[in-house]
Amino acid sequence: MAVLSISESRAKLGADPAAAVVTPAVTARLVNGHARLSAGPFNWDADLPAILGGGNLAPSPTNYLLGALAGCAVTFLTDTLAPEFGVRIDDVTAVARCTSDLRGLVGIEGAPSALSGLELEIEIVSPDGPERTDPLLAAWRERCPIYLALLDANHIGLTSRVAAVA
Repeated sequence: MAVLSISESRAKLGADPAAAVVTPAVTARLVNGHARLSAGPFNWDADLPAILGGGNLAPSPTNYLLGALAGCAVTFLTDTLAPEFGVRIDDVTAVARCTSDLRGLVGIEGAPSALSGLELEIEIVSPDGPERTDPLLAAWRERCPIYLALLDANHIGLTSRVAAVA
């Protein structure tokens, strides 16, 4: 598949709004004692640290959540926004971090299970000054889907069922 320029993508998606709506999905299955995640042609694993009962054989789901945020900063800034805004980028580094109280995950009463203190640091190396990079970062804050999903609480529809084993 050929890579489109941002202006070509804008024209194509603007002409057919229905084609712009996608429904990404990731499936997780238990494989060899840890989660095997799949999305289209891609497969990767997730596991928990040993202290939580996992084998520590792959990044944790928390690592993937933080990775989605940091990865969206690097890729969306570099691949989409920099060409759109005409900003030259030599390098981008993003570090996402949070606080997790493992006591909550093992069921210790009164300890929180939710992640807290989410932070993201973005460093852009560019020969263009703040007058060019500030609007780029503002657009990122307004349009990055991962950042926005984490920033604004989302309702998560949950369906669960238990299959009986014969």
